Amino acid sequence: LPFSAAANLRPGAEQKVVFITARVHPGETPSSFVCQGIIDFLVSHHPIAKVLRDHLVFKIAPMLNPDGVYLGNYRCSLMGFDLNRHWANPSPWAHPTLHGVKELIIDMYNNPKINLEFYIDIHAHSTMMNGFMYGNIFEDEERFQRQAVFPKLLCQNAEDFSYSSTSFNRDAVKAGTGRRFLGGLLNDTSYCYTLEVSFYSYTLPAAAAAVPYTEEAYMKLGRNVARTFLDYYRLNSLVEGPLAPTPKTR
Repeated sequence: LPFSAAANLRPGAEQKVVFITARVHPGETPSSFVCQGIIDFLVSHHPIAKVLRDHLVFKIAPMLNPDGVYLGNYRCSLMGFDLNRHWANPSPWAHPTLHGVKELIIDMYNNPKINLEFYIDIHAHSTMMNGFMYGNIFEDEERFQRQAVFPKLLCQNAEDFSYSSTSFNRDAVKAGTGRRFLGGLLNDTSYCYTLEVSFYSYTLPAAAAAVPYTEEAYMKLGRNVARTFLDYYRLNSLVEGPLAPTPKTR
């Protein structure tokens, strides 16, 4: 569908878009809970959510691989494809969800009235703990440094998010992923990430043992991802009413 003006924005506001996708790998169920946390927070009556809706457009595709999920596949689609390796040239027949989302992203990118500023693809990790991100490597040192800002801010808001586990790479095996492909396609004002969260637990600085993840903990990470855009865009002064203190983390 063509992108239309967002009714939630204040009149005359610049259309800054945050595009979020999840569940491209069917077996990575925690990604759906994180995405649910983001959605529930953004549509809530929370004062931060209201400010975010006034200033940003969130486009969310919560399940990129619905047929794989329905079939109970772990990684592939109905056709047996790992969709997260086909972003470069998705087929409308073999990879229809990917094709549709990519077309929408390119339409937004080519629209001079829209600034596509973030792309975040949510996954789950079977061997590492905590939440963390993968980003891209660029020759431009300033662009590389600016890319680190959002995960650093998220680390301040989410006790289970680890910046030390966050890494920036351009491994050849990841070339067909959304994060890698869109990172090469979009301009230097767009930031593309893979958000990973552990299947099983996270660690806290003062805790002697790892803390098991729960559905609520995954959704809390999603809420904290959404809250971090308030800090990133320096919208804190626009929030009405007292807010709960931000948890201090590593």
